[in-house]
Amino acid sequence: MTWSQLDWNALDRLRAGFLSGSAAAGPYWQSPSDLASYDFTYGARIGWKWDAVLAELRLRHWRPSSRTVLDWGCGSGVAARRVLAAFGGSDHFNQLHVWDHSPLAVDFAVGAAQNEFPQLNVAAAPAEMLQGDAPIGLLVISHVLNELNPTARAQLDGLIARASAVLWVEPGTHDVSRQLGAIRETLRATFKVIAPCTHAGSCGMFLAEHTRDWCHFFAPPPSEIFATPDWVKFGQRAGIDLRSLPYAFFALDRMPAPPAHDELSRIIGRPEHFKPYARFLNCDANGLKELELLKRSDPALYKQLDRAKGPLLYRWDRTADKVNGGEPLV
Repeated sequence: MTWSQLDWNALDRLRAGFLSGSAAAGPYWQSPSDLASYDFTYGARIGWKWDAVLAELRLRHWRPSSRTVLDWGCGSGVAARRVLAAFGGSDHFNQLHVWDHSPLAVDFAVGAAQNEFPQLNVAAAPAEMLQGDAPIGLLVISHVLNELNPTARAQLDGLIARASAVLWVEPGTHDVSRQLGAIRETLRATFKVIAPCTHAGSCGMFLAEHTRDWCHFFAPPPSEIFATPDWVKFGQRAGIDLRSLPYAFFALDRMPAPPAHDELSRIIGRPEHFKPYARFLNCDANGLKELELLKRSDPALYKQLDRAKGPLLYRWDRTADKVNGGEPLV
């Protein structure tokens, strides 16, 4: 796929369906061209979110123990391809299964993965995998919450119950993030929480004082897209701010989590910068709290917070809810 081959009308139709909510009514792919155009544009943006998530998982020294992957609700299959590439492709994995309620999407996702990983066994997920009771390895889920009807949600819950690990990425909106957080709460009794959490306890977002907050982060898009006229045209036509890639996610594993960084903290969303200080919502083992970093206490860290383009993990030196300084991990 190239920009000259892009089906702009298909992208307009897909965008209208996503915005209106009609995408939840059933399969919306009409042709392989739909999927190729989506994968080249909207799919690329989803891939950049996955890149940020996978970079954090590597920072946390986590990698999947399973050699099989199931991409459920695969769409064009970009999520599974990013996961495979991040952890070594066919050097680490033996098999990729994909499933979507659209046969067109399944065919496209299989072909795209086979093209990128020719040594890997790639196939549509068989019915016995979706409906049986055998373990299914690593379960990859991406951008499906707004499209789940009760039947699909029940099937997904059954798959999670049989997965060895789960990677789930969604848009970083208030509603979707809090839905995802609620699912995380139901699963932490049977899975180890790998990320984004800095602890394995209950999520502070569900305390009464945090109902307006939500767990989300921002992935950095490739800098070269801002100098690419076709990407600029796409952003304008789709009504998208190319600079902003908010996402929510969790990573869960039945195996013990890697050793945690001592006193790990993370910033939720983006810091607010004022002339003498930066203010941000911080998450750590002590819960959620709004903190401030005085510029004079650590000018280098203040500048780093202002310029950071991805999720922010830190060790803070904290006194009286003011940050005196810290060590950036990302």
